[in-house]
Amino acid sequence: MTSAITETDLALNSRALPADRTTGPAAAVRVEQVTRIYAAGGQPVAALDGVDATFTRGTFTAVMGPSGSGKSTLLQTAAGLDRPTSGRVWVGDKELSRLSEAKLTRLRRSEIGFVFQNFNLVGALTVEENVTLPLRLSGVPVDRRWLKEVVERVGVGERLRHRPAELSGGQQQRVAIARALAMRPTVVFADEPTGALDSHTAAEVLALLRSIVDDQGQTIIMVTHDQLAASYADRVLVLADGRIISDSGVRA
Repeated sequence: MTSAITETDLALNSRALPADRTTGPAAAVRVEQVTRIYAAGGQPVAALDGVDATFTRGTFTAVMGPSGSGKSTLLQTAAGLDRPTSGRVWVGDKELSRLSEAKLTRLRRSEIGFVFQNFNLVGALTVEENVTLPLRLSGVPVDRRWLKEVVERVGVGERLRHRPAELSGGQQQRVAIARALAMRPTVVFADEPTGALDSHTAAEVLALLRSIVDDQGQTIIMVTHDQLAASYADRVLVLADGRIISDSGVRA
């Protein structure tokens, strides 16, 4: 994902649906008949083609598929980083198409956590400052008890005064995960979170994500190309040509 995507402001053409259709209490995220069409070489290309999916609270979903399958586009539209061409998206009980850009930005800051492959930490800030950055941007006071719990759970409690350059890749990703949890989000979206890590460190980070789901009831939706990473999830969605071709659970 790039900053260009977050700044995209495209027209939304939602199809008519009954007004009483909601996510219900068990759904953290729902996408309904979502399409996303881009122009490529002057021709329309459907990155998503009528996708329906519900992501239950307290579950860990891996989204897989070959390059160009639509998996990253699904993450971007479900997270409110990009507008679908048609269809509707809910995060909790909020339908994203009804929100202005300002309200959508506020929702992303308060309801959605992000973990990226390249960490996206601010080099000039300490670990503590990076973790609390979403709170400060939203004008929310820092809950010191929650901060302590989060940084200790992800294993960076002893590194709060360090800067990213002083940390290993695995430690930086742990800081990014703590930052994603700082606002107590409805859902955490992870885009190839272990792609920049060695296999041992990747396994540690994936086990951490798994424990956050199991112990805290967090909802995680992770895009990955790695079958081993997907094995940590409760459910695997496989996309091809903008459609879900497989939806299966992988854990007992």
